[in-house]
Amino acid sequence: MKTVMGSKRTVQRNWVVIDVKDKVLGRIASTIASVLRGKHKPTFTPHDDCGDFVVVINAEKVRLTGKKWSDKKYIHHTMFPGGLKEFTAAEAVARHPTRLVEDAVRRMLPRTILGRALMKKLKIYAGDKHPHAAQKPVAMEAADHGGAGRAHAEG
Repeated sequence: MKTVMGSKRTVQRNWVVIDVKDKVLGRIASTIASVLRGKHKPTFTPHDDCGDFVVVINAEKVRLTGKKWSDKKYIHHTMFPGGLKEFTAAEAVARHPTRLVEDAVRRMLPRTILGRALMKKLKIYAGDKHPHAAQKPVAMEAADHGGAGRAHAEG
């Protein structure tokens, strides 16, 4: 038996819609990262981009457990002297509703050229509307344990 290694030429890319309304941020982010990398496919190749496109809807309604809305701090530096900016998760959602999901997924991907290429396949929207209907995306039920969920056709 031969080991099949996928490549950019042989991979079949699909479009997946994941609704993150009332889902725990870390668990849903690991599911999204897994689908972006292609770990749910039998032709997964660690060094190549073989994942699917992911459309995330309802990003502003993601759930955090405990007191993370007020205690979790996001830090940003403007690279100017004294430019350290610190804000809570609630303030981050108020400014940019998609930032929490985007940051959580980015930090679960490789910090390489491959990770940056994978982030280009992630489309995040605050509401439940998205402009990718022409690609015929398949709705995916996100698993509660953090692994890749099961896809089923939108109807």
